[in-house]
Amino acid sequence: MNTQEYIDQGDKYFLHTYNRFPIVLERGEGVYLYDTDGKKYLDFGAGIAVFALGYGNKEYNEALNAQIAKLIHTSNLFYSPCAVEAAKEICTLSGMDRVFFTNSGTEAIEGAIKAARKYAYTRDGHADHEIIAMQHSFHGRSYGALSVTGNDHYREPFGRGVSNIKFAEYNDIDSVKALVTKDTCAVILETVQGEGGIYPAKEDFLKELRQLCDEKDILLILDEIQCGMGRTGYMFAFEKYGIRPDILTLAKALGCGIPVGAFLMTEKCAEKSLCPGDHGSTYGGNPLACAAVVEVLRQFKERDIAGHVKATAPYLKEKLGELKDKYSFIKDVRGEGFMQAIELDFPAGEIVTAAQKEGLILLTAGSNILRLVPPLIIGKEHIDAMTQILDKIFSCH
Repeated sequence: MNTQEYIDQGDKYFLHTYNRFPIVLERGEGVYLYDTDGKKYLDFGAGIAVFALGYGNKEYNEALNAQIAKLIHTSNLFYSPCAVEAAKEICTLSGMDRVFFTNSGTEAIEGAIKAARKYAYTRDGHADHEIIAMQHSFHGRSYGALSVTGNDHYREPFGRGVSNIKFAEYNDIDSVKALVTKDTCAVILETVQGEGGIYPAKEDFLKELRQLCDEKDILLILDEIQCGMGRTGYMFAFEKYGIRPDILTLAKALGCGIPVGAFLMTEKCAEKSLCPGDHGSTYGGNPLACAAVVEVLRQFKERDIAGHVKATAPYLKEKLGELKDKYSFIKDVRGEGFMQAIELDFPAGEIVTAAQKEGLILLTAGSNILRLVPPLIIGKEHIDAMTQILDKIFSCH
């Protein structure tokens, strides 16, 4: 089939929950993607911050092929070597004590919410505890994850969702304190807000929040589904702040394309939280997914991916700053590491479309914000190429 035939057939059979671009991507190599017409795209979206190690990674592909040849699935009624190894590696790297592997980020959030409420139920003997989430947050589209997503646009068509959820202002500790009651069991937030516009947590806010949670025996849940796994220049974004969450959620780059997520917790939380019968997943943590996790973590360590981000991100920030200085319609440039935003004073969608025509893939985060979340292996030459394309587009605006 040609490109248009693929699009027409997809539109006929797909449920229309995505406004897809008229591009049919066929293969990838390094930090580039190619469509069915052979057009080459510099990828600054990474499958929404997923493909951290780039496309066509030989060792990654070999590790998955080797696991496929041995065993793909068994269920969690049994142990598997790669699941045990993946659990050990991710707990060791994160400083957490226990892990549950899921199939996605939204499932990780679901598990984190259940774990927090079970912890409080074990402690207090009742099940009507409250969770404080943040305005403008995004945690996923399942009922539980949607319930703690601080955007009315996403929630309104689907009713109340999970009960006893309150919303504070991100980076405003007083707004959190005003919502705390004796029934508060958890506070959930992204260490760097993603869909909400790429806003990093302020250091004093996160440290004061950690202290507040300690004082009140409230669990701190950090969602690092997008900002974790080296994207900010730290293996986990919370490391920059010198704190540790009680529950941590991960996905996206954890599997670099294989659907896998995880929620991790401290031993203190695990002791009073989920036990046999409370939670489960048929596919979660199967041998293939965990083989991907093991290989991803191996390459992150051996290649010091987080260190590369930390070393290269200032150059990205510098080039984005030059664009801001040049064009008055750029209101702000912000972010951490390879998770950057360009805030415009007009809709960002038209820039995304124009960039695609020039062979550059970008994302948005809100109506007027360009989101840059490239593979974590990009170099200065890729940053230069991206900047040149944006400069060309901006000069015509």
